[in-house]
Amino acid sequence: MVLKIINAILILVAVFMGFKQGYAMFSGKPEMLEMFGKWGIGKTGVMINGIITILAAVLILFPKTFVWGNFLMALGILLIICFHLLDKDLKGVLIELPFLLLNLVIIYLQHPLKNG
Repeated sequence: MVLKIINAILILVAVFMGFKQGYAMFSGKPEMLEMFGKWGIGKTGVMINGIITILAAVLILFPKTFVWGNFLMALGILLIICFHLLDKDLKGVLIELPFLLLNLVIIYLQHPLKNG
């Protein structure tokens, strides 16, 4: 039971971060446009990435789409990690790594409302 509560809290953290970062990308915050711009991704690409991130956060909430939501979220984080590695920016990689690990941990722990 305690594990389910901890997992539920981790899921809420992941969903909150997904909405926060997704909205920042979708609304075209200057720091997001700057970060993605150095990798050749324009405003439209950043907005699309933001929509996908928000969609992933919503999918995480429901048991039937839980894995797909986490997969999309982890995929987006992994993309950013790869771009940081191309720039040899280990600080950027270390910043993103806990968020990737968070998605992997909550996939392992499974959705707390899943039956069976």
